[in-house]
Amino acid sequence: MWSLAMPGLLPKTGSQRVLAASNFIYTVGSGLYLTAGVLYFTEAVHLPAGQVGLGLGIAGLVALAVGVAVGHLADRHGARGIYAATLVVQALATACFVLADSLWPFVLAVCAAAAAKAAGIAARSPLIRHYGRDRPQEFRAYLRAVTNVGVSLGAVLAGWVVQVGTLTAYQLMVIGNAIAFVVSAAILVLLPPVAPVPTSGGPRWIALRDRPYLLLTALDGIMAIQFKVLTVAIPLWIVGATTAPHWLISATMLTGTVIVVAFQVRASRTVDSPAAGAHAYRRAGVAFLIACSLISLSAGIPAWAAAALLVTAVVIHTVGELWHSAAGFEVSFALAPRHATGQYLGVFGLGAGLAEALGPGLLIALCISWGRPGWYVLGAMFALTGLAAPPAVRWAQQHASPTQLALVRKATAA
Repeated sequence: MWSLAMPGLLPKTGSQRVLAASNFIYTVGSGLYLTAGVLYFTEAVHLPAGQVGLGLGIAGLVALAVGVAVGHLADRHGARGIYAATLVVQALATACFVLADSLWPFVLAVCAAAAAKAAGIAARSPLIRHYGRDRPQEFRAYLRAVTNVGVSLGAVLAGWVVQVGTLTAYQLMVIGNAIAFVVSAAILVLLPPVAPVPTSGGPRWIALRDRPYLLLTALDGIMAIQFKVLTVAIPLWIVGATTAPHWLISATMLTGTVIVVAFQVRASRTVDSPAAGAHAYRRAGVAFLIACSLISLSAGIPAWAAAALLVTAVVIHTVGELWHSAAGFEVSFALAPRHATGQYLGVFGLGAGLAEALGPGLLIALCISWGRPGWYVLGAMFALTGLAAPPAVRWAQQHASPTQLALVRKATAA
């Protein structure tokens, strides 16, 4: 139904296109910040790197606290308006970066931006479920492919900023980032509103009481550390432990991005039930184990051999990333009650949030400080997590309500 690779470049319905367009503009702005945001604070504003790290860590913890609550608001009061509001708040917070010339203004601004980002991810989930029709998981996969295109374009623009290196250039980047968020919010005006789903009675915070779903959240969070392998561990490993040329850092990033853009939707089509999602988690764990082992072997060998091993490892790792993402899309939506989509997806995002906050430190400790053995330990951790997914999914299915199971069966049959 959706494909970025060939004829079906755009979703078929107007509402899906509007949401995809809003997502694209948003991720171009995100690509600007992801590539050069830290450099703005350290090189242009001249904040010490330690203070920047502290502020980002605090912001990550703050972001974890808001996703579930805002997802619940989106369920109860309408997802489109809540999602647009989070984008506006993120734009204002990002614009305040130009005023953040010392530690605490920086901490306040980055906390507000991170919290709004986490809130927006949760608030967007009911929109994806509604406009994704019978297969919101596949539409979510399409949006992830769009995200990679947008972030790549933003990264190219940020490259110019880094090359110029002046305070004015960095400030223009920050303002451009904020403008992208405002435009993303404005596009949502074209999206028909989604009526709030009535409550079904019972406790308000049901997602936090759903122990099988919380277990899946934890497992997905452990697996989500893999997203930092390409952006944190491999660059440091190439520079510090191998003879491979440094331009290979960009090549590995580009290789992973192209594979995700081309194949994420296709990979998600085959993961069409919670059971299929469980098996995809298991395959992903094995792929990550193989990739980590190959990366470890790239140390202490000639440059050409190291480069060949690293490129092969990145391809295998990215295939695992496709399976992991598809599995997460499937189980997070299929096992979430429709009336609490925002709340449940907010909870599921806690795992990725913790991986975002703790993953870089763990990877540096294991793979860079410890060295080659750390890569094997990391790969084993991913493989064991994948093996734990099938029984966890079965437990979640047994715990799900009959209505949820009926919806899952209907979607699978379709």
